[in-house]
Amino acid sequence: MADEQVDIDGQTSSGQPESFGFQTEAKQLLKLMIHSLYSNREIFLRELISNASDAIDKLRFEAIAHPELLEDDPGYRIRIVFDADAGTLGVIDNGIGMSRDDVIDQLGTIAKSGTGEFLERLTGDQQRDASLIGQFGVGFYSAFMVADEVEVLTRRAGGESGTRWRSRGEDEFSVESVDDLPRGTRVILHLNADSKEFADAFRLRSVVRRYSDHIGVAVEMLEELPAPGDDDEPAEAPEPQWEAVNSAKALWTRSRSDVSDDEYKEFYKHVSHDFEDPLSWSHNRVEGKLEYTSLLYVPKQAPFDLWNREAPRGLKLYVQRVFIMDEAEQFLPLYLRFVKGVVDSNDLSLNVSREILQQDERVTSIRNALTKRVLNMLDTMATKEPDQYQGFWDEFGEVLKEGAGEDFANREALCKLLRFASTHEPGATKNVSLDAYLERAGDDQEKIYYVVAESFENASSSPHLEVFKQRGIEVLQLYDRIDEWLMSGLTEYADKQFQDVARGDIDLPEADENTDEEEAASADDSGLTERIATALGDRVESVKASKRLIDSPACLVLGEFALSPQMRRMMEAAGQAAPESKPHFEYNAKHPLVVRLDQEPDEDRFDQLVRILFDQAALAEGGTLEDAPAYVDRLNSLLLELLSD
Repeated sequence: MADEQVDIDGQTSSGQPESFGFQTEAKQLLKLMIHSLYSNREIFLRELISNASDAIDKLRFEAIAHPELLEDDPGYRIRIVFDADAGTLGVIDNGIGMSRDDVIDQLGTIAKSGTGEFLERLTGDQQRDASLIGQFGVGFYSAFMVADEVEVLTRRAGGESGTRWRSRGEDEFSVESVDDLPRGTRVILHLNADSKEFADAFRLRSVVRRYSDHIGVAVEMLEELPAPGDDDEPAEAPEPQWEAVNSAKALWTRSRSDVSDDEYKEFYKHVSHDFEDPLSWSHNRVEGKLEYTSLLYVPKQAPFDLWNREAPRGLKLYVQRVFIMDEAEQFLPLYLRFVKGVVDSNDLSLNVSREILQQDERVTSIRNALTKRVLNMLDTMATKEPDQYQGFWDEFGEVLKEGAGEDFANREALCKLLRFASTHEPGATKNVSLDAYLERAGDDQEKIYYVVAESFENASSSPHLEVFKQRGIEVLQLYDRIDEWLMSGLTEYADKQFQDVARGDIDLPEADENTDEEEAASADDSGLTERIATALGDRVESVKASKRLIDSPACLVLGEFALSPQMRRMMEAAGQAAPESKPHFEYNAKHPLVVRLDQEPDEDRFDQLVRILFDQAALAEGGTLEDAPAYVDRLNSLLLELLSD
């Protein structure tokens, strides 16, 4: 193994080494890059393998027109060798290689990309067919994060003599001619004291599988042979053979018809580290002005950190099957942070470290397309497999509501995916869609009615539902912690306005004559209204007889633009000052308690009874009392009076 790696002393130099100095700006950039640019040292191996893959891609492309460049070696491979005793590591390819001028130009000038110049020379269909990455030439210099010295031995395909480049990553580098080099490039790293771990077979194999498993060319290492036995006559040790470390075939680049469901499921577990199978997936390739492939998965269960909006999330990003980023968050909006998978593009703009995407219209275009693809996948599931979608909604419904409130461009599609509990369905199951609601609504119903509460119990027993239940009008019951915020941003769906039944005046469909709510409204006694308003004073905005109530004596109604108690508590919990707002008090003029109240001659007793009704109305909404002890005192006084009679 050591021979394969460091077999360079046998090469014959054609002259004395020449020394060249890095440009001043290049020296500063080199120092910054070695110490600051990359967040993970093992990235260097990914970069060297990526460069080797680029070199092979260049040769593969040029050999179409000039097959003689392949010489006597038509195969393509990348090999990794190491010598633990010497502390050296080598990455070898048989790609296009470099001439002496190429070495000085590309390795002597940081951010000088041979790949970039190669692409600029291509036009038309050639450019689309060229599978090249590396628009910046700094990836090679990441080797200095782990090496005290780096040597490059290279010969360009079709050239006669080779070149040796050597540098310690400081002020200068040396270049000399070398004879008898094979085609391609050999990068030799003399590892520093803190990086000896990379002269280890297991460590190298794990890094290759993590970052370069899907490179379209085999990355080979010598196989590890078992230790010899203790027999009296030791057998001759077999020669280790080269074996591929990576799969050399990206699953997402294969045709969907060639990939089995089991392969899709296993790949999901690989990219997500989930033990369960995915709920659904979508595999798609886009060709044209922008070319990319995506493989997206929807998990079965929500991760424990789903509600941590700051947690790392996103798709695995590959550029030409080269792993670039683990969590590329730019390709999906935050509300789809549960989606796992990969995106592989031919021509994304990367920053100099290939770790962070530059923001441009291509990234935005892919983001928009992938967002629509996920929403279409969910819509198909909801239509064809409603039980499966119900399982998804139970896990991820609340986070999907974030999108309905934030993503205006896709709001219609997101609203179609929303599910709610409803007075039409028994229990707290959230399985009613807006489309199903509208199908059951009468032609004369112009509103989508809903109620927001702290819990299902509070929502289902809200006094605001009484007239709707009597009339058989369906009301959606919202009680997730995000619902109040969600409905503050939704105004309509399918040309139907949303109406909070606990807010403002209710607009019911036309009813038959002599309905209970009309009778209740006609029973409005201006004298009783004035007495109640006087008793409540500035606690309320207004007092009136109600069209909502059938069984309850009173309720509190929010103004059209007033903050709900839930939203107020959310703002206060976040340390924000909530503006003051007063509820409207509505009473049921036909309720026996109200009828008896109207007959009460004692104004002090009348005031106490009205305050009890007010506090009870607040409690019925799941609210809190401003002065709970006073409410208890008033209630106790009333009980004593009743018991003394």
